[in-house]
Amino acid sequence: MENLPALSQPLQQLRAWLPPLKREIWILAFGQLMLFIGQGFTLVYASIYFVNELGFSPTQVGLAQGSIGVSGLVGRFFAGSALNSPQLGRRGTLLLSAIIAALGSFFLASAQTFAVLVAGNLLLGLGISLYWPATLTVTTDLTESEHLTEAMALARLADHLGLAVGALIAGQYIAAAGSYPVLFVGKGILYLLFSVVIWFTIAETRHIETPLTTWGDWGQALRDRAFAIYLLANLFFPIYAAQSSSTLPLYLANFMPGGNTETGFSGEFISYFFVWHVVLKICLQLPLTRVFRSRSHSGLLIAALIVWCLGFVMLWLPNAVPQVALVAVVSAMACLAIADVLYAPSASALVGDLAPASLRGIYFSLESQCWAIGFLIGPSLGGWALDHPTAVGAKLWLYFVLSAAIALGLLILLRREIGSQTLSAED
Repeated sequence: MENLPALSQPLQQLRAWLPPLKREIWILAFGQLMLFIGQGFTLVYASIYFVNELGFSPTQVGLAQGSIGVSGLVGRFFAGSALNSPQLGRRGTLLLSAIIAALGSFFLASAQTFAVLVAGNLLLGLGISLYWPATLTVTTDLTESEHLTEAMALARLADHLGLAVGALIAGQYIAAAGSYPVLFVGKGILYLLFSVVIWFTIAETRHIETPLTTWGDWGQALRDRAFAIYLLANLFFPIYAAQSSSTLPLYLANFMPGGNTETGFSGEFISYFFVWHVVLKICLQLPLTRVFRSRSHSGLLIAALIVWCLGFVMLWLPNAVPQVALVAVVSAMACLAIADVLYAPSASALVGDLAPASLRGIYFSLESQCWAIGFLIGPSLGGWALDHPTAVGAKLWLYFVLSAAIALGLLILLRREIGSQTLSAED
């Protein structure tokens, strides 16, 4: 008994270090953990399964996964209005997103034709497009401004931890049993479990006085100069991020010189790469967010862009020096992890800071449209590049680095615009 105070001291220190967030934020993070365990089941293996097991071409798989962006465009516009509606609101939109995404996962589990493959991705894209604006809006509703970046970081931590656990389980399961469809079924079940958590634990956070969305509200958001610049810059990040779940696994398996197979790395090796990638995110998400919380959001976005480019260079490097393939891939996955850790909370918190309370749903819906467009372009572009290895192939990663110059220019402009708005407000 005398040792109880000493034993409880580390726990008290941990509680003091964690951000003071409401209980609902922690519950939502737990629900997201389950959701992303399911996402991790197929993160590494989806494109490999559809190409190497079912016989679809990389271009077909890229187009099918790119269709996520098509339904995502529709879903995010719907979410902007649904989040303020008394019929659905924030809670109802979250529930609907989980059910639709589960249905999409079940379609993908039974995909034997290109039509079913596209249908599954369309449903998955629709569910995801409703989920992100809803969860970011709920998080902003329930969090004080000074702790918003850390609340967004907690949400991302749950995502990363879920992806790591899911990818690790999937890697071991595939090595032992090799049944890919079971992974998609498990993913759908976990989406449904997420909806149960929301149903029993999360109350509606929409204020009763929040007005219904009109077309004029969308125009008001787009006339916000700083937000409009951010949207243009933010189009690049989802295109880059989309490569991790679509192009990169197939690239590592079939197009990487110096791997442990004739064409690249084995599926087991690839799962370890992604687990390393996600474990880094888990370990670094809250500490780096805490360290850099006093830095400007735009400055952190610039830092994320630079680190992302370094990761792309590392992915290209084995094509020039195959002997460094293992070290280059491990380094690249680390760079991509750090870039995402810097980017995600700052991007979401920036939108939360820019958005008036009555327009949060619209701001987050428009921000999520960047992801719809990114996942429309990214997988299709990556699949096409792998289908044309002589013309593009590994040079795709260098082209992404060149494109980052445009994003950098927009982020510098955004930083100046936010600075000028702050000066105007002080005057």
